[in-house]
Amino acid sequence: MNPVRVAALAVGLVGAVLVGVLATRQAGPDRVSMHLVGQVAPPVVGTTIDGEVWNLDDQRGRFVVVNFFSTTCVPCIREHPELVAFADAHAEADDVRIVSVAFDDSPTAVEVFFRQNGGGWPVLVEDTGRIAVDWGVVAVPESYLVSPSGHVAAKVVGGVEVADLESLLEGAKRSLE
Repeated sequence: MNPVRVAALAVGLVGAVLVGVLATRQAGPDRVSMHLVGQVAPPVVGTTIDGEVWNLDDQRGRFVVVNFFSTTCVPCIREHPELVAFADAHAEADDVRIVSVAFDDSPTAVEVFFRQNGGGWPVLVEDTGRIAVDWGVVAVPESYLVSPSGHVAAKVVGGVEVADLESLLEGAKRSLE
């Protein structure tokens, strides 16, 4: 057999395997990315669905989960009860807060979504495009854990679950000791 043909077949086979792996890989909470991790968190300042101004810098001294979502995103809808449960679990200790940043969504749709599905944390709905760009968000959901010092401690691409958030939080707390 011709060596050029063998090489072409080998390259084609490797390409086909790569496409198969990428097409069937699991998307979700186990997809942790290093983008921004260890760096000072970009600004998160905006108007909430309640008309209040919210600023990430005002949260120094506690952990914050910054969650980018859309009401039309199926993984975002699936992860929402997990975020509610996580927020409820930390409400008494007040050791971590959540802020959601609407990604390419209407304020009305976001307000209705939170009214129907719960979540008593701030939700930024106005002029959030710049925030998403600063954080490098390409698709939702994406969540970031910001440390009390204002540094990004972890990033998760895809929907999160309570256990994932608890694990990231415990790891971040241990790294501060």
